[in-house]
Amino acid sequence: MDGRAVGVDVGGTFTDVALSLDGELVTAKVPSTDDQSEGVVAGIEKACEAAGIDPETVSEFSHAMTVSVNALLEGDGARTALVTTEGFRDVLEIGRQTRPSLYDLDAEKPTPLVPRRRRFEVAERATPEGVERPVDDDAIESLAADLRETEVESVAVCLLHAYVTPENERRVAEGLRKRLDVPVSASHEVLPEFREYERTSTTAVDAYVRPAIDGYVGRLTERARALGLPRPQIMQANGGVTDADTVRRNAVTTVLSGPAAGVVGASATAAGDGPERDGLITFDMGGTSSDVSLVRDGAVERTTDSVIADRPIRTPMVDVETVGAGGGSIAWVDAGGALRIGPRSAGADPGPACYGKGGTEPTVTDADLVLGYVGADTDLGGDLSLDAAAAREALADLADEAGMDGPVEAALGVHRVANADMTRAIRSVTVERGYDPRAFGIVAFGGAGPMHAVAIADGLDVERVVVPHASGVLSAYGLLAADETRDAVRTHQRPLGEADAEALDARYEELTDRLSSEVSDADAARVGYAADLRYAGQSFELTVDVDPPFDPAAVAERFAAAHESAYGYRADEPIELVNCRATATVPRSAPAVEVDAPDDAAPRTTREAVFPSGTHDAAVYDRERFPGGDPVAGPVVVEGDESTVVVPPDWSVRRRGDGALIAEVGDA
Repeated sequence: MDGRAVGVDVGGTFTDVALSLDGELVTAKVPSTDDQSEGVVAGIEKACEAAGIDPETVSEFSHAMTVSVNALLEGDGARTALVTTEGFRDVLEIGRQTRPSLYDLDAEKPTPLVPRRRRFEVAERATPEGVERPVDDDAIESLAADLRETEVESVAVCLLHAYVTPENERRVAEGLRKRLDVPVSASHEVLPEFREYERTSTTAVDAYVRPAIDGYVGRLTERARALGLPRPQIMQANGGVTDADTVRRNAVTTVLSGPAAGVVGASATAAGDGPERDGLITFDMGGTSSDVSLVRDGAVERTTDSVIADRPIRTPMVDVETVGAGGGSIAWVDAGGALRIGPRSAGADPGPACYGKGGTEPTVTDADLVLGYVGADTDLGGDLSLDAAAAREALADLADEAGMDGPVEAALGVHRVANADMTRAIRSVTVERGYDPRAFGIVAFGGAGPMHAVAIADGLDVERVVVPHASGVLSAYGLLAADETRDAVRTHQRPLGEADAEALDARYEELTDRLSSEVSDADAARVGYAADLRYAGQSFELTVDVDPPFDPAAVAERFAAAHESAYGYRADEPIELVNCRATATVPRSAPAVEVDAPDDAAPRTTREAVFPSGTHDAAVYDRERFPGGDPVAGPVVVEGDESTVVVPPDWSVRRRGDGALIAEVGDA
């Protein structure tokens, strides 16, 4: 990436900034704000001041945020209405008729995103073969009047079979857009894919978060203009950026925007480096949660089958497993006397007890301070001083409640339980999918990730942990490395053995034409094809790459191999083609970073740090003063402005040319 570019990622506690200036990387971290755009501007100004440049000289601005996922998690999205085909009003509530807990007779399903009183029917009928009953203009007029009376803020339209026959749905959506002053999300635009419940749910989510995204991106664009910055590029859940106007029309694509940026950053800084034969486990631990994903063969793992806040969302996303354990996660004792961590978080205000801002409940960060992993003289984010006495008092109260012997034992317990939660997340993306975690390395980032990663790796028998130079703001760095990416899908159901190769080539060409009209540079775009397939009788699909021209025999073999890898067997059953997919990518090069190692580096100090094996004197280095050359034996603590790396006994750590720290099992 040439010139000056800035990436900003908003987290639950901090807003992270990475500023690239022709090979130099300047980072900054500021507290997140209620209106996230205020923190974004403050972070950019801080980074530009540190770099000695004017924001007006920045040529690229990329951004990841939590607006949409927060609206889902907190239930404060738009007052949404849903328009469905007559007789299908309750699709969103019926769902798949599965219970959250199979043997719990009192289990309750999640409350529908759109209540029944705001779900409306329209008399129409379309089939996969065409329209049988067109929509009446008077019906649209009457529907618009009913919607006005409900004072809705957004409308989702999802009619039967609109994924293949969209004429009626298009007419309803356009009619409502003319008559109502609210955004209208139509399923044939959001997700032209079969499965009525998932398509309805995804469209409803888009409508639910769309006003919040539209308002936020509008404010952000205005603030950027006032600062002299270019219009923002927004990170999507698929791991690629796109223009602000596109996400304002397709808000659902921004769910998990921030975690996707982190995985992209981890892949850009660590993929292909080291002896891992199967790839990398990315581990992002922030203030409120931890996110885990995989990078295999240099490519970020993606999925189209996600559930966020109990809402199925079928848009392409980076495949991330999230647990509610972060630096600000609150430790507590359950009714059975067991120590638990999260999902409730102290957030940025008042924050952990050690922040000295009025918080009194013990958190993971308080435990790290009591254990000596963070020093009492450490300034988090460069300017946030810590109160060690407040942390010990909070852990002492927890020890009394849990029957433990003082704050240190309580802190070890908090650390152990938090690590166990995150270890389960790593197992879910490796062992549960047939991968051996010992064949992977871990890339640790986020404000708290490098502090916990080596201990987690030790428990999993993973032998190598990479901590990138910008580990505390790696999601922001990932925004600088992310390509522009757009996805398209169309359902095309039929037995693979009966598929017309020429017709399928034409279908993929249609998807290519659509994507070419949407990306910023069609000539530079690379388009890749994929297909969703399954054995006859299965209710789930696997996605495999497709090479043009379409070759049914080659696709069948690729699917059989993928099925055997995922499930351990091939079946002697016909294969069905379900969906055709295309992805257009306009490449952007990640900024190259070289960091000179100091010639006379030495530990700044030593301090007592408590590990499961006992209390040790750990050498404490400043991150920018860590020596190059030979590895340094643990225990070692390496402190930076954005994150701290903790290397326990029986591990060593060395510095790479780009400033990344490589922790490996064994003494130096």
